[in-house]
Amino acid sequence: MSGEPEQQKHDPTAHEQMMDGEKQVKRNPHGNFKEVEGSRPKWNDGNFDFTQTKNPSWKPGQGANDGGEALKHEHVEIDPYQDGRPAVFNYKLLISAIIPRPVGFLSTRSKDGSSTNLAPYSFFQVFNFDPPVFVVGFSGGFEKAKDSLKNLVDSGECCINIISEHYIEAANATSVNAPYGTSEWALTGLTPAPCTDVKASRVKEAIFSVEGKLMETKELESKATPGKKTGVLAIIEGVRFWAREDAINEDRNLIDPDVLRPMSRLGGITYGRLREGIELPRPEWSEFEKEAQPAGLVQKKAEGQ
Repeated sequence: MSGEPEQQKHDPTAHEQMMDGEKQVKRNPHGNFKEVEGSRPKWNDGNFDFTQTKNPSWKPGQGANDGGEALKHEHVEIDPYQDGRPAVFNYKLLISAIIPRPVGFLSTRSKDGSSTNLAPYSFFQVFNFDPPVFVVGFSGGFEKAKDSLKNLVDSGECCINIISEHYIEAANATSVNAPYGTSEWALTGLTPAPCTDVKASRVKEAIFSVEGKLMETKELESKATPGKKTGVLAIIEGVRFWAREDAINEDRNLIDPDVLRPMSRLGGITYGRLREGIELPRPEWSEFEKEAQPAGLVQKKAEGQ
């Protein structure tokens, strides 16, 4: 995942640095993971279900729905640049706090076709709809660019695939520290399918994919270690969408979450599943005011708000 160091296969030295970085992060908290996994309940397919909100009768001014429990706890203030605080602490904190994160499964191809790469990035998000714009964060700077970033900049193209439950193991396996030149497609058994406007392949197993053209990049510099390049932000325009026929509605403007079954990233080595949803209409002021005004809740903004 981006920020979760993808292997650097083009340079043995870079590969060793990546492995050293993984040792620092200590992402896996378990000694014998398979033993721990074996002690857990088996996978439950189930269906995506809608439930009520926790408090369906919520009224203006009622605040949180936990009966004030959250207000009983104090907060700890954290300075990301505090002397002696390793940068990796900020990384581990952020990937465990900013959750769930969607995963952009990037397929890239160099301009001459000699290099292809398939890798998951959880520093990823849709940013705009007209034009359709996506952002992807890559760890490290251009000097130590990994294959996905190198290919993206070289060709100006990519395909973004959304990871679903039915191929999560294969998608995760693309982050293996295989030798340079090894095909993630062959290692994982995933199926490349042709795109229309870009030369990179899309993942045929994906429910939803986006053909993308690179708009611009921005290299980021460390504040803790001035001069050190720590990341690259890529802005990508979506130029064509692919949706599996059983997931899209007749108007081709809605994807069924029960078919998509998207996987998200949490902290450490944890993934999240989407099993339930709630629906909350956006309030209309004309209706909201009818309860808020008599209760004296319609007030001018004040200091400290």
